[in-house]
Amino acid sequence: MTAPKEDQTTRRRAPSMSPEQRREMIIQTAIPLIAEYGAAVTTAKIARAAGIGEGTIFRVFTDKDELLQACVAKALSPDHAIRELDGIDLSQPLSDRLAEAAEALQAHTSRMGAILGSLGHHGGKHPGTVRGAGRDESMTRIRAALAEVLEPDKVALRRPPEQIAALFLGLLFTQPRTESEPDLTPQELVEVFLQGALSGNAR
Repeated sequence: MTAPKEDQTTRRRAPSMSPEQRREMIIQTAIPLIAEYGAAVTTAKIARAAGIGEGTIFRVFTDKDELLQACVAKALSPDHAIRELDGIDLSQPLSDRLAEAAEALQAHTSRMGAILGSLGHHGGKHPGTVRGAGRDESMTRIRAALAEVLEPDKVALRRPPEQIAALFLGLLFTQPRTESEPDLTPQELVEVFLQGALSGNAR
């Protein structure tokens, strides 16, 4: 049975994307699949999830290895975490701002760990350089963004915001990663950082 004429004429194609937009869309679709299936994920599965033909992938990526490398670089990039830090409301109390920052940075660490772990990357919490996504550069940018979060309380801080930011990141990224010693929640971490390790019952 022929579809009604109005359905045929009102149907519209999805807006076209530039190669860079298409590339970014494929990467964003592929990352959770890589985290789940590792390097065994197929380009056909990625294409189905993205709602495109498999051949479209190879119009913006040379091969599957290039796609995997692009996904790793994206996972290591601090851009998303920095946007989250930049979006924190600076009118909030310092403890609330730091809790939001800790939550954003813990999520960033989890994203890195998920994709690197699924692809078999080893060597500690901070992997090495992958196509320009260097650890040192990333940490410098994150530290600078966190210092901006601290800036409104600059006068009350014992040290410059940049140094306090480095200390906070050190506490955040050196937490234990075992079942018997779970991570502190963002609120717990901020409480320890701002008020010290002693509880209110200590003498």
